[in-house]
Amino acid sequence: MKTPIRLLMSMVVAVMTIAGANAVFAQSGYVPLLLPENVNPRWESQDAAFFVKHMKAMAPDVEVEVLNANNDTATQQRQAEQALSRGAKVLVVIPIDGEAAAIIADMAAEENVPTIAYDRMIQSVNTSFWVQADLRASGRAQAAHIVANTKTGDTLVMLKGSPTDPNAPTIYHGQMDVLQPLFDSGERILGYENWTQGWDPAIARRSMDQALTKLNNNVQGVVSSNDGNAGAAIASLAEQGLAGKVPVSGLDCTVAALQLMLLGQQTQSVWRDFNLMMEATAKAVVALINGDSLDGIVVGTSPKNSAGKEVPMVPVGFYNAVGEKGVRYVIDNDSSISKADVCKGEAAKTNFCKS
Repeated sequence: MKTPIRLLMSMVVAVMTIAGANAVFAQSGYVPLLLPENVNPRWESQDAAFFVKHMKAMAPDVEVEVLNANNDTATQQRQAEQALSRGAKVLVVIPIDGEAAAIIADMAAEENVPTIAYDRMIQSVNTSFWVQADLRASGRAQAAHIVANTKTGDTLVMLKGSPTDPNAPTIYHGQMDVLQPLFDSGERILGYENWTQGWDPAIARRSMDQALTKLNNNVQGVVSSNDGNAGAAIASLAEQGLAGKVPVSGLDCTVAALQLMLLGQQTQSVWRDFNLMMEATAKAVVALINGDSLDGIVVGTSPKNSAGKEVPMVPVGFYNAVGEKGVRYVIDNDSSISKADVCKGEAAKTNFCKS
């Protein structure tokens, strides 16, 4: 007997929207958003909030439930099972583990329910759609920034993402597109690298501590795959008096990362517009519920996932944020982040915040 478990909050949406001159209605129904964890604040404070907002606007009769699996793949599978038993029209899933989440897409397919893989790929032939930016290009941007701010013979540390997140190797491959030729030629030296299970900053911090010990602080650049790793690296560097002297890359443009960028301690991050990502996701959900065309929403396909499927893509762009200029761009373009949010603590003392 199946015993699904409901976690966190249920959100019922009931507001009408106008898209252009026409009201956009979805047939009544139920749609869950399955989050992977709460280590990274963006999932609940940005992605989930944006999805709820857009579904409120586009689908006044659809119940949206936000569920967080807290980095437990079994819990995420049970949440999906529960949602299907409740009659979910569409599953929107941010998988903890792309391989393990294949069972979710497969279960949904048995019920003729489409699965949208948001941000992270689900490695199944039954993954219906994928919403994502070009993460390989994002990885190239991270690595190119570190290369541009180091010199021949410098030693780099690579703090990679979670080995269970299918995005992490994609980002890493992008980084290595830039770095492998330099490592091979000796123009840059790979001093230390490690994966970060669950994108846990505590693990990234231990890795950076180990790297500095191993290399006797001889580190000139940190290729960090996200802002959590970057913040952990900077904390470790600060203990050695190196924060602000070593370029550090990132991804997500969190408020904490933007503050570190103003302080000159994190030097780069990649910004993706989560609002636009979730708007596109909501449009796809509404079209699927109504049986409407996805023309203009779906554009092209992903590279083959590990199950061999090229998944129809709902693509979004990204911005390479560097320094104060990058911080200003994100604040101007991200509706979830204000200057007041960023200009707190030590960051409030910067010229950017005083102006």
